[in-house]
Amino acid sequence: MHEGGGLPCTRLTARQALAAVTDTYRELPEPPGGFAPAASGPPPKAPPGTSPEPPSTAPPDSPEAGLSAGAAGPDGPLGWRGYDEARARARARTGEDESVVAALAVIGGTEAVVLSFEFRYLGGSLGERTGDRLEAAYTEARERGLPVVSLVATGGSRMQEGMRALTQLQRVARQSALNRAAGLPQIAVLRDPTTGGGWATLGAAADVILALPGAQIGFAGSRVRPPDADPHAYSAEGQLASGQIDAVVPADRLRGTLQRWLRLLCPPGGSAGRDVEPAPPPKALGAPGLPESGWQAVLRAREARRPHAEAYLEAYFDDREEISGDRCGGVDPGIRCGFGRRDGRTIAFAAQCGTATRPAGFRTAARLVRLADRLGIPVLTLVDTPGAANDAAAERAGVGAAIADCFAALATARVPVTSLLIGEGGSGGALALAAPGRLWATPDSYFSVIAPELAAAILKRDERQIHDTADQLHIRPQDLLELDVIRGIVPPT
Repeated sequence: MHEGGGLPCTRLTARQALAAVTDTYRELPEPPGGFAPAASGPPPKAPPGTSPEPPSTAPPDSPEAGLSAGAAGPDGPLGWRGYDEARARARARTGEDESVVAALAVIGGTEAVVLSFEFRYLGGSLGERTGDRLEAAYTEARERGLPVVSLVATGGSRMQEGMRALTQLQRVARQSALNRAAGLPQIAVLRDPTTGGGWATLGAAADVILALPGAQIGFAGSRVRPPDADPHAYSAEGQLASGQIDAVVPADRLRGTLQRWLRLLCPPGGSAGRDVEPAPPPKALGAPGLPESGWQAVLRAREARRPHAEAYLEAYFDDREEISGDRCGGVDPGIRCGFGRRDGRTIAFAAQCGTATRPAGFRTAARLVRLADRLGIPVLTLVDTPGAANDAAAERAGVGAAIADCFAALATARVPVTSLLIGEGGSGGALALAAPGRLWATPDSYFSVIAPELAAAILKRDERQIHDTADQLHIRPQDLLELDVIRGIVPPT
């Protein structure tokens, strides 16, 4: 058993990275069926959490990078000349006999299976034996009902094993899918570099994806991408901006961030096999009295100084962590999604911030709802938008399909979803985040099939008739209650 502690960085060894984020860990036993080691004999084992030598200065895409140690026989399954010698050198340099170390660890009091890659061992590449270890580790996690945390640093599949190495990605994908089906969370930490199949499986397939600043991240490694490619697109910061990862976390904050995420996603006792209690609706934070007219309801909801999503989230949760991005190339700053703790239990949230919701926002919300549903965590949505974005860019990005996907996620969720209308409820863009049959409203909100101004324009009414149109639409909270659209009007704090 190794005692953890310390600060992680992008160039730590596999065991140093393990020690940096864990309280304690012990290495999992070697899975059966492994192949014979390289001809030079057993590797010199370094003490846990130490590095026998300074890190290699070999570039990530050197001939020894990006490949895996596979089956028995001279120079692996392809008879790749010099492969045994390359493995022997890697073992002597690192003290490891493969590119990944699998361990049973405790992180902030939460037990997890942790996979830590050794980039100095043939570029942290995936081969047959790597696949054996990864499959055994995922299986161990399922048998114990534990999350998987991957500390990834890899150049991809190991070319010295050819297609035998590439097919390991299918093994990893299947194991990841089995753990998802079992309701077990997966968190990835992307170190430098994370490219190729390692990014496309252990990295991009995780439920929560964190990255260290400046890490190289992308399916294409530096030597195989187009020569004129924008390097920012292959960086942690670029991937965050394009909605592919959830956060870039400084090295000195990674340990604490992992601890919080594991507490949120792995509550004591879990929720499997038990009824999930719905999240209670928040109390109203704005004006207490009900509006006298439809147009007054609109004006109160559009008041810039009324409480918005951030105020409600801050008042409702004791602490929280957020996800980001739709995993399709987009981020909508007008929606906040994540998981928070309230009165000792975890509640997922998706909150509109008062702006027109973009396709990426709907897709991010749908991703959040499906993840919470799989983990057995109740969901709270805060509805506040003038409507879905309707510009040409939104149409090209598939706003209709994104709204449909959000409707489907809420309609099929097995966990209870609680919704609170805290401001504007603009048509289908607002309804997409409103739980069927579990919607409440604050006194300073309204919900309408269409904005009163647009309704008047369609009906060819002049501006003087907008107020009458607002009344005809019956959009006030008390109107919504009478129409059975909402379950109730929440009182102020």
